[in-house]
Amino acid sequence: MKTWLITGCSSGFGQRLAIAAADRGDQVVATARDPRSIEDMAAAYGGRMIALPLDVTDAASAVSAVAGAEASFGGLDILVNNAGYGLYGAIEEGASDEYRPMFDVNVFGLIETAKAALPALRSRGGTIVNFSSGAGIAGGGGSGYYNAAKFAVEGVSEALADELQPFGIRVIIVEPGPFRTEFLGRSTTMAARQMPEYAASSGKRRRYRETNDGNQAGDPDKAVAVILQAVDAEEPPLHLPLGPVAYAIAERKLRAFKADMDAWRDIAIHTDFDRA
Repeated sequence: MKTWLITGCSSGFGQRLAIAAADRGDQVVATARDPRSIEDMAAAYGGRMIALPLDVTDAASAVSAVAGAEASFGGLDILVNNAGYGLYGAIEEGASDEYRPMFDVNVFGLIETAKAALPALRSRGGTIVNFSSGAGIAGGGGSGYYNAAKFAVEGVSEALADELQPFGIRVIIVEPGPFRTEFLGRSTTMAARQMPEYAASSGKRRRYRETNDGNQAGDPDKAVAVILQAVDAEEPPLHLPLGPVAYAIAERKLRAFKADMDAWRDIAIHTDFDRA
């Protein structure tokens, strides 16, 4: 039996992952900014799931949630940093009061929650699951701020994996493509400024949200099953693209990256000081 602490359990992947972990007999600390939104879900599992408040932008809140996990279940095995939201709009359209709060949640909140959990995880090993996105693999017009936040999640997660390997702590970066969750609805905001100059480029991302919310091909329950399998694996992947769209994004990125490297290799590698 494992003990999980999952952020952002009021909807989406966080909620489904909490339910799936509890259904298989694990203990779950489900968290949300307003725990009243998840109390009924937790109550259905008796003492095996508890609902605690956790605002990831408040470091003290993260420390308190980890303390609650230790007090209720005696420790912590798996941390899932799922809380986050998106922001769409061209870079020129975005305002600081729109994108800075998104970084506070998606990046700095993830860091603070991980830091709060690390003492508990180091004491017994364990797993950190950080939610990135296909947007964390490759950037695209109209989602640049969200790309930047998820690129940061990728970098932090790769560094954590290296730092925590001696303690037996594994890190999994989950990179979903489009799944039928609430992401394009309640979990995505749009830049208030809308410039006609970007209608043909970044405007496509705005229209994508309008036409695809609720119509995504990805089944989130199937995605959760893959995440559970990865968590249980003896050698889990560091990068876990989920769904055919995420795989296609990664494959295009790898091909383009390699093409740039191959084209410029003979020029770009000759940058060291000449040897005497």
